[in-house]
Amino acid sequence: MLSDSLSEWAGERGYRPSEGDGEALARAMESWQPFPDTVPALSAAKEAGLGLWIISNTDRAIMERTLRQLEVDFDGVTVAEDVQAYKPGRAPFDKALRDMGVPPAEVLHVAFGFKYDIATANELGLQTAWVNRHREPAPGPERPDHEWNDLWPLAEVA
Repeated sequence: MLSDSLSEWAGERGYRPSEGDGEALARAMESWQPFPDTVPALSAAKEAGLGLWIISNTDRAIMERTLRQLEVDFDGVTVAEDVQAYKPGRAPFDKALRDMGVPPAEVLHVAFGFKYDIATANELGLQTAWVNRHREPAPGPERPDHEWNDLWPLAEVA
């Protein structure tokens, strides 16, 4: 799915990716490391009693490697591969909400990628937090309920 998406994206822009570019992108994503605050902040949030769920624009193979790096017990994971759709589309969010079995108003959706998450989460009635690590201006008119420089404040919302 990732290779197909890269090919489609490149084609829309007039590029011709080589046959191995999709696989190279997937391998590169598998090696990405979490930010230094991520694992301890997620662990603190879990210890504080928060349920943790991932909604990701990746596939299961990449997510398996990511989960090993995060070293945290998540309550669930929804990836684009599960619904054959990417965020900001609603399908990944809708599946995660069904699987979580909690009302949207009880969910805090924490996002690094503003344009892929905040608007859709707001539309669905989720609370939102934007981890704005680079202190950039919001790229759209939507506003998150929280804006943080890093993930440390997460445990405080429990």
